[in-house]
Amino acid sequence: MLERLRGQLRSVGDHDAIVTVGPLDYEVLVPSGDAARLRLAVGESIEFVLLHYLESQANGAVFRPRLIGFTSETDRTFFELLTSVKGIGYRKALRALAMPIATVARAVAEKDVDTLRALPEIGKKTAETIVLDLHEKVADLLPGLVSGLRDPDASDGGSSPEAATSNAARDAILVLVQLGESRVVAADLVERARRADPAITESDALVAAALSLKNLVG
Repeated sequence: MLERLRGQLRSVGDHDAIVTVGPLDYEVLVPSGDAARLRLAVGESIEFVLLHYLESQANGAVFRPRLIGFTSETDRTFFELLTSVKGIGYRKALRALAMPIATVARAVAEKDVDTLRALPEIGKKTAETIVLDLHEKVADLLPGLVSGLRDPDASDGGSSPEAATSNAARDAILVLVQLGESRVVAADLVERARRADPAITESDALVAAALSLKNLVG
């Protein structure tokens, strides 16, 4: 079983990347939400945490080995949780993860069905199933992705600093959607703004930072 892959990032497509290791080029499938960020690293050294599986072809008569690459073990763990949900296979999960995995994990932990519904190929019923199946598992197994999150029904009413920051992120996403951004793009911009400056805790500051990032990228 292949665990990690280290080499030079040669190219990145919409759903895959090519990594050169010595004389060999490896095709690595990646979540669609990682593709844009990975394109900025083309030509540089990279390390992927791998998930190795066999993809059936020709009605199951032929199996082709596939590699899926993640930038952290936590991201891989969440992907494995997501594909444990009925009806979500590897390919569908790769396409659906158009937002940063941390954003999707937080949406699951917060029972944010609207954000999950905004993902490609995830309708209302599937989003509700994801929350039902994974809500407690995500909070228990991935504290790094959903640190500080509490059940929305918790008795403190979400008054902790972490809950306040999470609420600010949701408000910022709603503002960006009102400004014309899709929910997927809005969530991605807010997540990037939070990572760039974790000290930002107000929704208006998050909106401003997200718009600044958009201008830099665009």
